[in-house]
Amino acid sequence: MTAEFGVGQHIGDYEILSILGVGGMGKVYKVRNVIADRVEAMKILLPDLSSNQSLADRFLREIRLLATLNHPNIAALRTALTFQNQLVMIMEFVEGETLANRLNRASLSTAETVKYADQVLSALSYAHKQNIIHRDIKPANMMLTSQGVVKLMDFGIARSSTDGSLTSTGTTLGSLNYMPPEQVRGEAADARSDIYSFGVSLYEMLTGKLPFKGDSQYSLMTAHLNDTPPAPITLRGDLPPALSEIIMRSRKTRITASSQPMLSERRSAVYRLATCRRRTRP
Repeated sequence: MTAEFGVGQHIGDYEILSILGVGGMGKVYKVRNVIADRVEAMKILLPDLSSNQSLADRFLREIRLLATLNHPNIAALRTALTFQNQLVMIMEFVEGETLANRLNRASLSTAETVKYADQVLSALSYAHKQNIIHRDIKPANMMLTSQGVVKLMDFGIARSSTDGSLTSTGTTLGSLNYMPPEQVRGEAADARSDIYSFGVSLYEMLTGKLPFKGDSQYSLMTAHLNDTPPAPITLRGDLPPALSEIIMRSRKTRITASSQPMLSERRSAVYRLATCRRRTRP
């Protein structure tokens, strides 16, 4: 079990200010670097590095992948350290709320959605160029600042597409509501998997609804594998047809683009989003 650290406690040069969140694998704290006097986020990754080697490997992988990324729409890794035999990650502190929380409060306008989606696609395009697959794209992993900047978060189950040892074939990782068919089947994910999950997220951002519903995990998994959701434009008539089509194409990517570079697909999507964005400006 993750050790409890209290407000005011120091971990190396970091003073704990508050708890930001709790997950199944640890906690995220708001901290202050007492030397730089800068507020950051601290993720306590593992209570005992020797207790669960697979989790230790996953967290080390996250650190090393994040260390290779430098993009304005990806929350930055500051550094990593060990404290009392626990692996600690120091991240950029992003002040704001997740897009999931934003959607719970109120629906997004088309212009807002296109603005945020463009930033997520930019982050994904950059990560894919570094051969990194996120594998858990969803609104809860997108932080929105008060300035309207989106930061992609949580690369905890990300992997490098160039490292076959990190492929988890036969293991289902990710969030079921946003999970592409190949991950449902326990197969290896690639860049198209992120685009599928992005399409599900975009569907929810525009319509306020998830494309698939199920009264059990099995029915939801079956829907991802076999069903076609209603086109977003049928649920929200004011949507630009091109934007609705982008979302529906996200689901078909693994069928129609199996031999095409994913970055080409992304560039096409960004172009069409930008076109819609210009049309929606007053």
